[in-house]
Amino acid sequence: MIKSHLLAAVCTCAFSIISMSSHAALLARDLDGNLTTAEAYYDNVAGLTWLADANYAQTSGYDTDGKMNWFDATTWAAGLDLDGTPGADGWRLPNTVDVGNDGETYTNIYQGVDFGYNITTHSEMSNMFYNVLGNTAFYDTSGTQTGCTSPDDCLTNTGPFSNLQSFNYWSSTEYAPITSSAWNFYFDAGDQGWRSKYGLDYAWAVQSGDFGAAIVPVPAAVWLFSSGLLGLVGIARKKQT
Repeated sequence: MIKSHLLAAVCTCAFSIISMSSHAALLARDLDGNLTTAEAYYDNVAGLTWLADANYAQTSGYDTDGKMNWFDATTWAAGLDLDGTPGADGWRLPNTVDVGNDGETYTNIYQGVDFGYNITTHSEMSNMFYNVLGNTAFYDTSGTQTGCTSPDDCLTNTGPFSNLQSFNYWSSTEYAPITSSAWNFYFDAGDQGWRSKYGLDYAWAVQSGDFGAAIVPVPAAVWLFSSGLLGLVGIARKKQT
């Protein structure tokens, strides 16, 4: 189990609430006992806690570059123990809702339902990419390119997270028509798809509910974004989780 080398994703002068829109906020959470750094963020609308380090498999030394097949990624997330108590903490890979449990569902690929671009529901990762961080897809819903450019392509906003890769990330959800495959999300272009479980994608650990201790806010820095987000920043009371 991984208990050391936690990377602080925020400096000691960060707010405890980082608002991404008028409806959602990411609340900093402590996992290592140091209340001046955040090792996770709680999405108070989706009800999910995300590791602050989106490539912790690499930075913790678990994997050389963080790219793993689906089996290794699932095992890695499930075995995470970051709060110092015995036993795994309940981390997992993000979920995807396969509408109809029958594989790809879309009217056109530019406005998918569970497959394609501009999906703002049916996926915890697409919700993070679009609704929380405010990124745009490589194509808009009419099929027109939106102007995403290298090196990060469409991943222009990473929020407070560190090491979020402009590449594919595994979902926890198998692809129903071909169970040797699983759903994934492409953080470089903003599209959702599926591939063989033996392919190599990144893994980002998430947990249902609010996990960790609330960070004591020290006002200083404001996270700014360039995608039309409101950029509201507030200071929360320390609350017990």
